Amino acid sequence: MNFMPLLMLALSQPAVSSPEPLDEIQRRDLSCVAGLAIIASEQERGVESALDFPLLSERGATYAGLVGQQIMDDTGRTREQVREDILAAVAAQQAWAQQAADPDELVRSGMAACLSLLDAAVPPKPKPDLTQCAGMLQLAYDEVHGREGLSKTAQDLKTLAAVLDSRARDRMRAEGLSGQESDILLTRSRETMLADAKKRKSLGQSSNLDFDHCFVLAAPEEKQPRNEH
Repeated sequence: MNFMPLLMLALSQPAVSSPEPLDEIQRRDLSCVAGLAIIASEQERGVESALDFPLLSERGATYAGLVGQQIMDDTGRTREQVREDILAAVAAQQAWAQQAADPDELVRSGMAACLSLLDAAVPPKPKPDLTQCAGMLQLAYDEVHGREGLSKTAQDLKTLAAVLDSRARDRMRAEGLSGQESDILLTRSRETMLADAKKRKSLGQSSNLDFDHCFVLAAPEEKQPRNEH
């Protein structure tokens, strides 16, 4: 998922022109949109330092849409003008990082404040556990496979679902459950996930769980402590 196109699509076109100047709060919010977009882009590319932050593609895009719409409402800016403001903020963030003596510290400092704003505006969804994630990834695989066949995305989802299923079984075994009991729990979890997904789809709603967290749980063991913010 690419953050910037989602960010742009989240903004609607207002009817008013002649924008008002941006105030300090609006500039701060745009700076946070830029910072979140940069980190989300780096996370998608697998940049190591960016993976220390919560996964930001979905929530960051939602936050950008909220900020952009509020600025358009308050200042009369058009969608295109807000887009230019955001791109200018991204360029400024990148320039500051290049000039900083300690770019990583600059990013961490800025993200601390921006993550607080993000959490207030777009609260993080509850994190599913291993059993729930095993079901969610299996259902995601079934959906993509039904639509695309054994595409690269479907193969990746199948692999991740298998990893999560194995780790869920390992945890259940460590808790003293038998293989048959594990089968029952995993089957029930998938059935619950499927029923909830069908209900939410009929209502036009997305999942109430943090699907991205499942990719964290499926990562190599040494990576799992990351994104736990």
